[in-house]
Amino acid sequence: MPLAFASAIFNKAARAPIMFQPTLDQVRRGLRIVSGFTLLLVGVIMLVTPGPGWLTILLGLSLLAAEFVWARRLMNRIKREGDRIKEAVLGVETDEDHETPPRTQQRTKESL
Repeated sequence: MPLAFASAIFNKAARAPIMFQPTLDQVRRGLRIVSGFTLLLVGVIMLVTPGPGWLTILLGLSLLAAEFVWARRLMNRIKREGDRIKEAVLGVETDEDHETPPRTQQRTKESL
């Protein structure tokens, strides 16, 4: 009997870190969501008061985009509109994929 009891205690202790992991992930997710909404609210307040309002809003949206699809879509729209405005003002074309910058053709000795 004592051997079975010790085995049961060992099995329960071995599984304890596995059971604790989802709780830690839930806490991180909750902190990310609360921080995102807090930065979003503070950014909206900073639009009226002095401070980097748009930057704070973008930081809050980037935190929320990790958890919510609507925030990810809004971030992608803001990026597209920012590129469109930059292209209109500066006359610079940007890559739509945001993965690599546009490349210019370089001359090599073989092409001359």
